[in-house]
Parts: sequence; structure tokens; C-alpha cells
Amino acid sequence: MKSLLTAAVLAIAALAPVNAAEQKPAAQPAEGGKETYASGLGEIMSLQQMRHLKLWFAGAAKNWALADYELDELTEGFDDLIKFFPVKDEIPLSQMAGSTVVPMLPELKSAIEARDGGKFAAAFDKLTAACNSCHQASNHGFIVIQRPTTSPYSNQSFAPPRKQ
Repeated sequence: MKSLLTAAVLAIAALAPVNAAEQKPAAQPAEGGKETYASGLGEIMSLQQMRHLKLWFAGAAKNWALADYELDELTEGFDDLIKFFPVKDEIPLSQMAGSTVVPMLPELKSAIEARDGGKFAAAFDKLTAACNSCHQASNHGFIVIQRPTTSPYSNQSFAPPRKQ
């Protein structure tokens, strides 16, 4: 009985590395051996789409503090894309995002700092076009980003806070 149990344990142990190699883990070992969650590219890009939407509504409402915050979040999302997915399916995402989308961010920052709605809208449209250009180049042209028309965030006001 003991030898049968030992054989079963050894068989499972021998197969575990093969099985693990076939799967892409959503968790990564962290300090102390605990696992942490690692976002996939789809999750990062879904958050980018949300930030893009919120950035638009904040800028359109002239809530410059919120627009600045969302732009910072969008920038961090692109940093994550570049860091964690430099190449995906043999497509150099880091290089593409770094040369098409990221260069659009300073113009948005400048428009926000100037509190200029016209410049903001123009810079936002350039960012949106860059996103679509990157999608086209990465064989994801079926993902078309545009200026948001309605907000799914009915629980958030995009208007600047009233001074009291």
C-alpha cells in the first residue's frame, strides 16, 4: 500500500511541471513565497479604455483636477503595458505603444495644465487616433476607440466640485 501511494505521489510530481508549463499562471510568486495577481493584457487594456472614457468626461466638464488624475492613471497603464507585455504574439507592443500612443500624452498634459478645452479636445482626438493606429498595427483593428458619447458611470459626477 505504501509503495502504491509513493508511486502515485511520484507520478503526480512528475506530471506537475508539464502541466504547469502548459498553463499561463495568473499568479506570480512574491516575496515570502506568497502568490500575487498578475493582470493580463486584456485587463490592462480594459482599464485603459475606462480611463480614456473618464478622461474625456472630466475634460469635457472642465474638471481639470480629475482630468489630470485620469491622465496620470492612463500613463501608468501604458507603463504597465510596456513593462509587462513588451512583445505579445510576436508583436512588439512596447515599441508600438512607445512610438504611437505615449508621445500623445504630453500634449494632453499641457492642455489640462492650461485648462484649455479646445486644446484638450484636439489632443484627446490625437490620442484616440494613436490608440486606433496601434490597434491596427497589432492586428486588433477590430477594436476601434472613439470619443465617448455616454458614461456608464452614473454614480460619478464629472463636473468640477463646487466651491463652498
